[in-house]
Amino acid sequence: MTYVVTESCVRCRYTDCVEVCPVDCFHGGPTMLVIDPQECIDCAVCVAECPVDAIYPDDEVPADQQDFIALNARLAQQWPVINRREEAPADAADWESVTDKRDQIEE
Repeated sequence: MTYVVTESCVRCRYTDCVEVCPVDCFHGGPTMLVIDPQECIDCAVCVAECPVDAIYPDDEVPADQQDFIALNARLAQQWPVINRREEAPADAADWESVTDKRDQIEE
């Protein structure tokens, strides 16, 4: 099993989860984070740290967000590792309750 960052992260891009990850499996893109399934050790410490509840075990990803499993794997190969907390975007709070944000993902 691995963990997956889902749509709630898009445009929020909080990095609280990154700081607690013991294996540096997070990768950061312009508008969201992803988890490298090859590096994730299934420890789950990141889940409680995510302020927007964007992280799920791969077998519990909501049905309407299953495509994020492959998206995390693909983008983890493209984006750099992020292992330190960064400031969230200035408008992150404005995006927290927005749904259907796939069109906001910048690769």
